[in-house]
Amino acid sequence: MPAHVCQCMTDRISEILAQYPGGRREVLIPILQAVQESFGFLPEAAMHAIGAHLSLPPAKIYGVATFYNQFRLQPVGKHTIRVCRGTACHVRGSKLLLDALADELGIQPGETTPDGQFTLETVACLGACSIAPVVMIDDQFYGAAQPRDVGKLLKPYRDDSTEKA
Repeated sequence: MPAHVCQCMTDRISEILAQYPGGRREVLIPILQAVQESFGFLPEAAMHAIGAHLSLPPAKIYGVATFYNQFRLQPVGKHTIRVCRGTACHVRGSKLLLDALADELGIQPGETTPDGQFTLETVACLGACSIAPVVMIDDQFYGAAQPRDVGKLLKPYRDDSTEKA
């Protein structure tokens, strides 16, 4: 593993790998899931360790990790913001809403704010077309959201308040 990896990360990766037989490719997905559950993403050091454990090149591990949407290669923020880009939301202005959120947070979809507070994502559908455009922050839905509402929507999450907008 790379020298800059902390010992606690190395130890945790080793604990996870010890639960799976070495050299068996069919355990790759469960290992990736376990590592992501532990760290919230797939650290590069883990991909190297998994490759060594399964006798696979790290490029193969990376290829599988990037093929499936469930896996993340970067840490995510404390709060995840999902903007629906489905047809109903698109027609009702979700692109403007997405742009307003990106401007407010200073990041683009797929990125996390430097302070680690927010990750901004787009999704194909949140299944709440009747209240389009829809934004989901963590597990909370906000319907009929407008670009002018962005500051109000984010405020309770910025303040780390338990009360949501």
